Amino acid sequence: MKLLVCVSKTPDTTSRIAFSSDGAQFDANGVQYIMNPYDEWYALVRALELKEAHGGTVTLINVGTESNDQVIRKGLAIGADNAVRVNCDPQSSLFVAKQIAEYARKENFDIVFCGKETIDYNSSEVGAMVAEFLDLPYVSFASKLDVSGQTATAARDIEGGTEMVEVELPLVVSAAKGMAEQRIPNMQGIMMAKRKPLDVIDPVPFDELSTPVQYTLPPAKKTVQLFNADQMDELVRLLHEEAKVI
Repeated sequence: MKLLVCVSKTPDTTSRIAFSSDGAQFDANGVQYIMNPYDEWYALVRALELKEAHGGTVTLINVGTESNDQVIRKGLAIGADNAVRVNCDPQSSLFVAKQIAEYARKENFDIVFCGKETIDYNSSEVGAMVAEFLDLPYVSFASKLDVSGQTATAARDIEGGTEMVEVELPLVVSAAKGMAEQRIPNMQGIMMAKRKPLDVIDPVPFDELSTPVQYTLPPAKKTVQLFNADQMDELVRLLHEEAKVI
């Protein structure tokens, strides 16, 4: 099986989030970056499990600058066979999806994996866009994926239950929690990753249709108000007049 895993670089969840004074750019000073957890823990590991069960190769693809190489190398240390980085600074999900799709089209992968979303933008857009560019079936938010012959069986968590889907290969799938268990790279994997190929390719021409204009932080949370037992009238008034249901 030929498997492609889309990986992205995201700020660590403990990083301080700030923007430039005009709100036009993300302030990366002091930010620690990691591989997007949904890409690493679920998409990549499930691809490796399928390779181990059925044979084949696992390729990583990233759309970004040279600063992403460290994150890509971690994926190689976990077990991917090789990697490709599209050398550019993308500004939209559509641009990223176009680059991934054009590479995948030439290589004829059986399954294209991506995490269900990135933990910075949380948009869940790239997987669906890749599937559309490739005219392939798309299974989103999959918590399980098994392959038998040319048929993939996926489970998706839905409200009140689980949906089972059968799809013929090739396909695009976004991996959610439950797809696999996180793997930690060992020393042998880290040393081998240094020798695995990481090819850098130029992006295909594609005009950005949208670019970020401004970033803003969410409003600060209000402090908790405490009331004594003899202030019930004031509490009731505030619940009626000021409290908001979120």
